[in-house]
Amino acid sequence: MEKKMNVFEKYLSLWVAVCIVLGVLIGKIIPAFPQTLSKWEYANVSIPVAILIWLMIFPMMLKIDFSSLKYVGKNPKGLIVTLTVNWIIKPFTMYFFAWIFFKYIFAAFINPELASEYIAGAVLLGAAPCTAMVFVWSYLSDGDPAYTLVQVAINDLVILFAFAPIVSFLLKVGNVDVPFDTLLFSVIIFVLFPLIAAIITRRYIINKKGIEWFNNVFLKEFSVVSTIGLLLTLIILFSFQGEVILNNYLHILLIAVPLIIQTFFIFSIGYFWAYKWKLPHRIAAPASMIGASNFFELAVAVAISLFGLESGAVLATVVGVLVEVPVMLTLVNIANKTRNKFVWE
Repeated sequence: MEKKMNVFEKYLSLWVAVCIVLGVLIGKIIPAFPQTLSKWEYANVSIPVAILIWLMIFPMMLKIDFSSLKYVGKNPKGLIVTLTVNWIIKPFTMYFFAWIFFKYIFAAFINPELASEYIAGAVLLGAAPCTAMVFVWSYLSDGDPAYTLVQVAINDLVILFAFAPIVSFLLKVGNVDVPFDTLLFSVIIFVLFPLIAAIITRRYIINKKGIEWFNNVFLKEFSVVSTIGLLLTLIILFSFQGEVILNNYLHILLIAVPLIIQTFFIFSIGYFWAYKWKLPHRIAAPASMIGASNFFELAVAVAISLFGLESGAVLATVVGVLVEVPVMLTLVNIANKTRNKFVWE
């Protein structure tokens, strides 16, 4: 039976493109809209955007079953591949590709200040391995769902401790000074709090209704909320970014180049390593997908907190959302077509 994504997931790039157009038009035709929203801030965080980002992140956190951690020793090689690629390789290669393209290859098209902001956005994407969409990529590539849960749960725990230090270090290397307390505050607000809320909610509903109802009814209905939150957030972001887009529309394509190269590069490292270690394909595929894909909800949220709604850093993270689905579907196709190479499975 052919496996399919739901309409929101399958056409996510199209919805993002539509939201870009809507947001730019709103910012151009109704400038009072972004001006009013910009007044609703607390600690440099836009309250309306923060609420929408919570709507994105919370449903995704509900999918994570931390009880799956009892299987952590079942196949340690898969976890070693995932954790090494995600936290020791990926953030630094993302910085390298962004730096070489924005500072040198595209220097004639991007001024140095904007280049630094684009690098910062890329770094935020690179330091946040995928959490939500990886369940989709795992499903489409016949990944082991139980083991995918283990990998995602562990990565979410690592994010709490590693994301802020890695981002802070790489931004300092790029001469971008950000307050560490603001970065840490963003992780607490957009990772720790929704994660705790999701754990409590998940446990309560499962105790009341059972795991089958939670997975087959509640999660399916609630996942739409996440997509709506993402799309509304993008409309607001691009109402602020309207003038930037109209004056620098070429930049969206330029930003996409290093992000796409990084995605293929990281997937290749994880997938080839898993192959050489003779991991089963059902573990190798999702292990590689987690690093290749990004936790773009977190990246967008932190970019807004650190640099503001109108920054190049936010634009870079949103371009990451735009290219995510078509690139990852290509990688899923590659994984499926090379399944026969994993003869030991």
